[in-house]
Amino acid sequence: MMIVDDHAVVRRGIRAYLEVLDDFQVAAEAADGQQALDRLREMSTHGQLPDVVLIDLLMPRMDGVAATAHITGDHPGVKVVVLTSFGEMERVHAALAGGASGYLLKDAEPEEVVAALRAATRGDVFLHPSVARGLTQEIVSPSTGLSALTSRERDVLILVAQGCSNQEIADELVISERTARTHVSNVLRKLQLTSRTQAALVAVRQGLVPGQQPA
Repeated sequence: MMIVDDHAVVRRGIRAYLEVLDDFQVAAEAADGQQALDRLREMSTHGQLPDVVLIDLLMPRMDGVAATAHITGDHPGVKVVVLTSFGEMERVHAALAGGASGYLLKDAEPEEVVAALRAATRGDVFLHPSVARGLTQEIVSPSTGLSALTSRERDVLILVAQGCSNQEIADELVISERTARTHVSNVLRKLQLTSRTQAALVAVRQGLVPGQQPA
């Protein structure tokens, strides 16, 4: 397996715990998403791809959401499990949409991390209990209209109304362009809209961008 986290002490702690188990061998580490992709590419040329990647979300150069999508797209046989401090539903949706096979928070017990990794290698999905509850709540009591948007998605809607491109949104919010694109898609889906122009109209009519008229 591979461990991807920008904190060396976290990588070493996880590695030390997993390597005492008979069914895990840590083949590589990476400090960010781009480094993970580079190492996976190199490992692929030698036929040594790991079965699973355990990855953080908030990292420099390339975040975990973008890296997850690249990993699952470039190496379909490699499973990805997210281990992060962030449990907001927008991040969960983005990670799962990118192909993640598990989503854990860093307050998880070591046994839960092991269970998630084993589940991923079997082709199953393992979710942190609070994440599972959040997803269930969305199904049972879905929000509608602007109330359905997360705070980050509202920020994205305002930037869309201001005419920003996906790359400009990414630059403003310090996220990847792919993540910005996912946020825009989620905004359109939740508001049941089909275009950025419609989204801009909604933002203006709801007073999110006072005094501005969409093009």
